[in-house]
Formats: sequence, structure tokens, C-alpha cells
Amino acid sequence: MGIENAPTEKGKEGARGLHKSARAEERKVEAEKGSDLAKGADRVEERAKSSDGKGAGDKQR
Repeated sequence: MGIENAPTEKGKEGARGLHKSARAEERKVEAEKGSDLAKGADRVEERAKSSDGKGAGDKQR
């Protein structure tokens, strides 16, 4: 859920915190890896392969 879609102020605050922590985690991983993480469809494929060696497309077949 996006920050602007949260129905209450408490929800918006929670969404901001989650967004902020996700960005921090991504920066940490990118620093350890030495390069930026893939975004969009490339990222889905990268994450799918990292879990079990198969790509997302291979899993659906």
C-alpha cells in the first residue's frame, strides 16, 4: 500500500517507516554487492534465480 493510500495517519506513518527501512536495506545490499540492484522485471528474475536457481519464467512452466 502506498503512503498516500493509507486510510489513517497511523497507517501513513507505518508506510513511511516501511519505505524508509526498505530503502536503507537496499542501499546496504548494494554496497555489499558492489553494484546497484536490478529494478523492475530484471529484479524479479534476479530474486527468483537467487532462491533456487530457476528463473520466474521457468517456474511457471
